[in-house]
Amino acid sequence: MNDMHAAPTRHEDAPASGFEFTGAWREFLPIALTNLLLTIVTLGIYRFWAKARERRYLWSRTRFIDDRLEWTGTGLEMFIGFLLVMAMLVPIVLFLQFGVQALVLRGQFLIASIAILALYLGLFYLIGVALFRALRYRLSRSYWHGIRGGSDEPGWAYGWSALWKYAAAGVTLGLLTPWTQTRLWNERWNAMSFGPYAFGADADTKGLKTRWLMIYVAGFAAAILLTATSFMAVLGAAGTPNAGGTGLPVPQFTWTAFLGILGFYLVIVIASLAYYAAFFRKAIGSTRLAGLGFSFTARTRDWLMLILGNIGLVVVTLGVGLIFLSYRNWAFAMRHLEASGEIDLDALTQSPTRAATDAEGLASAFDIGAL
Repeated sequence: MNDMHAAPTRHEDAPASGFEFTGAWREFLPIALTNLLLTIVTLGIYRFWAKARERRYLWSRTRFIDDRLEWTGTGLEMFIGFLLVMAMLVPIVLFLQFGVQALVLRGQFLIASIAILALYLGLFYLIGVALFRALRYRLSRSYWHGIRGGSDEPGWAYGWSALWKYAAAGVTLGLLTPWTQTRLWNERWNAMSFGPYAFGADADTKGLKTRWLMIYVAGFAAAILLTATSFMAVLGAAGTPNAGGTGLPVPQFTWTAFLGILGFYLVIVIASLAYYAAFFRKAIGSTRLAGLGFSFTARTRDWLMLILGNIGLVVVTLGVGLIFLSYRNWAFAMRHLEASGEIDLDALTQSPTRAATDAEGLASAFDIGAL
């Protein structure tokens, strides 16, 4: 941390990066196991209270400068928010399932097509609103020095912005994706505040467009390699009889094809990780609050190790390790998140924004996070 303090004088005991996570998996284990058991017993209903318990622990073990974070959200408010959203989404799903079929059976294909298009556009619009409101809610329930964050904007305008920007990215076959993602990051964070201070973000696409294009290049190269190896495998298998002498393809063809497909997807995944690692460094590095600036140090290798570790944990534990992924992901984020600059606690007052009351109903319905 560079010359950062939470008052006119610098705190000598502040973490070097500004953030410090002091959690331990042995502490988290009883919470995770209890949450899993109660979620199973209640047929999934307890997951909202489980999420609240997880966050209370993770936030309480996270220190920013000279004080720990505090999570004040409750499972009940998240559950109620989810029920309210489902009351709105269920009729839409039922209409897609039965109403559209009725229109088709009556021969009203044009009306059915328009209805499907409108409903899917509406769902994509709501996903954008959900992302905005999830971030707003989490900031409003996150306290530091007794101060919380939030936003007075409802997110409806952001939903439209996200809809047309991602539509533009789709029309250009994804070429505008870096522009879309950086613009939406800026819009989301520029609408947020913490205490009396507004967040600011001005991420651009410099250095990201090349990374994004590498995904196309890597995919094209991998496709050529996959085609070539498959063709060679077919030629080799065609000339090699099996044990019965029938001339059918041998098992080596299956393994060659499998390894070729696996290699294809690995190339795409690594190229995508390289882009998203750069995106988060760029986006978080462009975000600021009052006199504080932020940065994120995770590179492609760090993300790859996190993902492989998560997959390995889930596989080795036959799925039980899923309960530890939130812990690992939070620890990863805090380990690579840094802050620099100055903030004066004497000027830090309670947020003038009203506390969000809609919890994360939309985000839970679509199973998405704030970031």
